[in-house]
Amino acid sequence: MSGTASSAPLPSDSAVPSGKGYMGVGYVQDSKDFKPDTRQLHLDAKPDANLLANPAGVDVSSWQGSINWSAVRGAGIEFAWMKATEGTTYKDPTFSANYLGAYNAGVIRGAYHFARPDVSGGAAQANFFAGNGGAWSRDNLTLPGVLDIEGSCYGKTAAAMQSWILDFYNTYKARTGRDVVIYTSPSWWNSCTGGWTGMSARSPLWVAHWTDAGNPSIPQGFPYWTVWQYSSTGSVSGVSGNVDRDRFGGDRSRLLALANNTP
Repeated sequence: MSGTASSAPLPSDSAVPSGKGYMGVGYVQDSKDFKPDTRQLHLDAKPDANLLANPAGVDVSSWQGSINWSAVRGAGIEFAWMKATEGTTYKDPTFSANYLGAYNAGVIRGAYHFARPDVSGGAAQANFFAGNGGAWSRDNLTLPGVLDIEGSCYGKTAAAMQSWILDFYNTYKARTGRDVVIYTSPSWWNSCTGGWTGMSARSPLWVAHWTDAGNPSIPQGFPYWTVWQYSSTGSVSGVSGNVDRDRFGGDRSRLLALANNTP
C-alpha cells in the first residue's frame, strides 16, 4: 500500500516484480489504464470536516523501514495495516516488528496481502496469508486481514477475476472466521471485475482515491466505503519519509466493532 506518488509507473500490461507490491503501487498505473481517471494527486489532501473526528490511520510495508510506533500513536494514529505477504512465497521482512510494535503502542492493527492473481489461485494465496500474519484474534487491537488488489488485470477476464477473489475470500473466512477487507481503486474494480456487486455484502471496502475532494469516489458494486486511503504523501511522526494516510468511515466504537467482529 505504501509508497510515494512519484514512484515509477508500472508497465500497463505487466505485474509488479515479485516482492515489490505495496498498497498504491498499482494505483497510478491502473488509473491511467482504465477510464474514467478518478485520480487527483494533491499534497494537501484532507477529508471533509465531518470525517476529521473519525479515527486516523496509516498503512506501511518494508518501504518505510524501521517505525517508532509509540511516536505514531502519539501523533494521533489509531489504526494501521501492514504488509505481511505477497503471492505464495514472499513475506515482508518488517511485518513482525511492525505488528508487535503497533500492538505494544496501542495502535489497532492488521495485516494485508498483496494479491498476485498471475502466480496462483486465490485459495492458495489466502492460505499463505492466513498462515503468515493474516490470522485474527478478538483482543481490541487486531483488525481483519486485507486483500490488496490493484494494478493490471493479470490477463484475467472479469468473470475469472471474480472467481479468484471469491476463492480468496472463502478460504480466508474458513481459516480465520472473518470477512477479508478489500483494498482497491474505483478504476481497477470497475475494469477488472466489471463493477462486480458480489463482494458488497461480504467485504468491507477500503478505497484508494488520492484526492482533495473531501470524499472519495467508490467502485461500482459497493454502496459505501469503510476505510479511505486519501493520500500517499502523508507525514507522521515515527515514520521516515512519505506514508499513506487513511481515514475510517465511522467513530472509534465502529473501528473496535470491526476489530472485534461485533455488531
